[in-house]
Amino acid sequence: MATKYFGTDGIRGKVGEHPITADFMLKLGWAAGIVLTRHAEGKKRVLIGKDTRVSGYMFESALEAGLIAAGVDVDMLGPMPTPAIAYLTRAFRASAGIVISASHNPVCDNGIKFFAADGCKLPDHVELEIEALIDQPLVTNGTDHLGKARRISDATGRYIEFCKASLPTGLNLRGLKVVLDCAHGATYNAAPKVFKELGASTITMGVEPNGFNINHQCGSTHMAPLQAAVLAEKADLGVALDGDGDRVLMVDENGVIVDGDELIYMIAQYRHASPKGCNGVAGTQMSNLGLELALTELGIPFTRTKVGDRYVVEALKANDWSLGGEASGHVLCGGHSTTGDGIVAALQVILAVIESGKTLSQLKSGMSKFPQTMINVRLSKKVDISDNAVINQAVVDAEKKLDGRGRVLLRPSGTEPLIRVMVEGEDSMLVNELVEGMAKIVKQQVG
Repeated sequence: MATKYFGTDGIRGKVGEHPITADFMLKLGWAAGIVLTRHAEGKKRVLIGKDTRVSGYMFESALEAGLIAAGVDVDMLGPMPTPAIAYLTRAFRASAGIVISASHNPVCDNGIKFFAADGCKLPDHVELEIEALIDQPLVTNGTDHLGKARRISDATGRYIEFCKASLPTGLNLRGLKVVLDCAHGATYNAAPKVFKELGASTITMGVEPNGFNINHQCGSTHMAPLQAAVLAEKADLGVALDGDGDRVLMVDENGVIVDGDELIYMIAQYRHASPKGCNGVAGTQMSNLGLELALTELGIPFTRTKVGDRYVVEALKANDWSLGGEASGHVLCGGHSTTGDGIVAALQVILAVIESGKTLSQLKSGMSKFPQTMINVRLSKKVDISDNAVINQAVVDAEKKLDGRGRVLLRPSGTEPLIRVMVEGEDSMLVNELVEGMAKIVKQQVG
């Protein structure tokens, strides 16, 4: 059964347009409070954190009111990275955690993500339960059964220690020069302290949020400033986080971008050579074929899931693996985090750098990325293309031309009326030709 409001990663959209409005957030807080604490033993308690968008104040208050009306106590964390809220939900033994963020999106957008008591994203059936209750009248509890709210003052410090503890005891980053871009987002406070307390010589960027500059010409969606800074500072590497801190991309010593697939490969390669080993990696439909082939060469099993880090988590649990993620920079390091954590993932890559004595460029050299091109075909409304005979035949024809050394993927957006058309293969000219042809056919059929 399809969800009405929830997309690939929570609920997201433009501020002021349904459902990203104050009245909807009030109702959402009430519905989520009832569903997520239904089986809570003892006190019903939910954490709320947010990124640095100006609209976060409004939605924080609306969600707080809805939760309290449902009889749920609320712990307000303020600006905190998404993975910090996942961790603190577990550490505080809370019933659930809520993140107010639109991640890498521009400031005009906002959204809501939920974590269950175990720090993992909600399964589909729980999202459907929340949606069903949203459509019911809001009923406010009487005075004796209302929740209470409080501010948590030491949340950032707790998360900083959690991140540092993801490295082996005694290991430090002395002698390493790092340029760190926090995208004027939720990591602006915690991330610099993590790297500096671990001993790295740290040059910071994107650490002056004003409510409006999150992700603006900075962070993992705009890498050019970081690339230039790494070269100008003669740094060992650069780290680019997104607005809510669940994604990371890096820049090597030559100023070249290192994407999520390459980061996953470097961590897997390092773990494979260690005594504990790497028993498998979970990627998504968008993971580069080069990652799959490089892992196969190392003898590391690889599986693909639907796009979204919660599906990667499900695959890791099912296979009892500990590493997975997406090219976009969601990297899940099992044993440390239950969701994508940009700071922790960056530290795991840096661990591989330190222990191997190699540079980032040297570590990633064992993986050759296949050319991959994507075109977003915007539609007038959301359309199911799965049973379109013309489109399906075009996919078959394109894959024949790739001759087993490439892929075609058509993926509807979870939040917008568009189809993402992706083609991947060894020959970049053929890839561009096929993706343009596929995009044209999709537009003709359903645009």
